[in-house]
Amino acid sequence: MPELPEVETVRRGLLPAMEGATLHRLEQRRADLRFPFPDRFAARMEGRRIVSLRRRAKYLLICLDDGAVLISHLGMSGSYYIDRDDLKDRPGQFHHDRSKDEKHDHIVFHVDGPNGKARVIYNDPRRFGFMLLAGDGELDNHPLIRDLGVEPHGNALNADYLARRFAGRKAPLKAALLDQRIIAGLGNIYVCEALWLAHLSPRRTAGSLVARSGAPVARLEDLTTAVRSVIAAAIEAGGSSLRDHRQADGTLGYFQHTFNAYDREGEACRREGCGGTIRRIMQSGRSTFHCPACQR
Repeated sequence: MPELPEVETVRRGLLPAMEGATLHRLEQRRADLRFPFPDRFAARMEGRRIVSLRRRAKYLLICLDDGAVLISHLGMSGSYYIDRDDLKDRPGQFHHDRSKDEKHDHIVFHVDGPNGKARVIYNDPRRFGFMLLAGDGELDNHPLIRDLGVEPHGNALNADYLARRFAGRKAPLKAALLDQRIIAGLGNIYVCEALWLAHLSPRRTAGSLVARSGAPVARLEDLTTAVRSVIAAAIEAGGSSLRDHRQADGTLGYFQHTFNAYDREGEACRREGCGGTIRRIMQSGRSTFHCPACQR
């Protein structure tokens, strides 16, 4: 499933076609994805100007001039692509190929903006993504948004914040980091990478990084820095599960080639002087990759 950097890359890729554009027509080619589309979906969207494209955690937020916000989630197989006379672009080419079969084109936005007319198409073979509408002023209290924690790359994520949220918790560190109520948008890939960078075992209890006084211990400071660094690097590279994503300067983003732990089971640990081997364990039904020799 796409994680925060992938969604951020899609958002940036859609900006030239959608931000500031008027949505003249919306084609709805089926009644539902994971959930039914909003009532009168096309009628409520058509004629609206797209004020901005934002992201919260793993949700793409398309903000309209009447105050409404379209909340879009890519699910397991969803992707957007832009089709116009001079451009065919699929923002965020995923490492696992996304569908190009038109029978899975479920929503088509016909837009006219600063960069001309375009069709922005949502394709989703497995239909596990969804689109919902939040009315004017409703976004912050929407059930999907209201309980989300801080973003992993903003100033709100710091060791003092994590100490307050981790204090007394016996949950494994990996489970705590995946809790969207604590940090919004972190997923399996980036948690594995951040824990490796911070020399921390995914099995360690979250509360062990908090002193009796409630203050963060030094290793929690290291973890906070690691999370921020990994997310920043992944966004810069275009996401770690993305393939052939071109940056503004024309270079290619291949963050997956820099993995230190994720999906490297049986390979030598890349930490200088370690000599350990990356292992895969299962935690809460998910694969966790770590080095038992240097992550404690």
